[in-house]
Amino acid sequence: MTASAIIEGARAEGRTLLNEIEAKELLASAGVRVSPAKLATSKEMAGKIADELGYPIVLKVVSPQITHKTDVGGVALSLTSAREVAAAYEAIVSSSKRHVPDARIDGVAVQRMEEPGIEVIVGMTTDPQFGPVLMFGLGGVLVEVLKDVAFRIVPLEERDARQMIEEIKGYPLLEGYRGQDAADLGKLRELLLQVSAFVEAHPEVAELDLNPVFAYKDDAIAVDARIVLS
Repeated sequence: MTASAIIEGARAEGRTLLNEIEAKELLASAGVRVSPAKLATSKEMAGKIADELGYPIVLKVVSPQITHKTDVGGVALSLTSAREVAAAYEAIVSSSKRHVPDARIDGVAVQRMEEPGIEVIVGMTTDPQFGPVLMFGLGGVLVEVLKDVAFRIVPLEERDARQMIEEIKGYPLLEGYRGQDAADLGKLRELLLQVSAFVEAHPEVAELDLNPVFAYKDDAIAVDARIVLS
């Protein structure tokens, strides 16, 4: 599906929040490296997609009314067979309906469970004065606890991307702290520049969060994606 079709489809339904599958398709179309997620509308379909993507697998409920998926039992991790995926699909749909009876369940997102890496966050908010502002920092729960982030106004230059990465307090973790693998800083700079270009090309995007992004010694991939339209 094209970027414009995804955005127009959400607007036609009166939604400003894209689901994770839509957000990832939009980002992937701009060259941003994301862990692909596919929509399954039955347990059989979920098992088939899981076989195609490879194990282990993560399942997440897809519903316009459910934002905090974990709170309603809408997430299943570390699934290692089509049988486990099918059972988890049924459990997720059942639990989600029980917790939010009036929710529209569109199905379940199926994605491969990526190898853990150093967790970072790439985000964007729209400042009323300066316009789109990009954020980078340590990801996962650390971003809420430490608030160790750097900001730059879009569009970014190569120098901006480098400075954003180097000025956070957690930078030594990315360099390889106490024998741990260093992150590929070139891939992180590339990711920041791609997101900046994406935001510039899509002024209808009001907010964006890639959290976490797993930074590896030779790669960087966004595991979770959230996009809000203006």
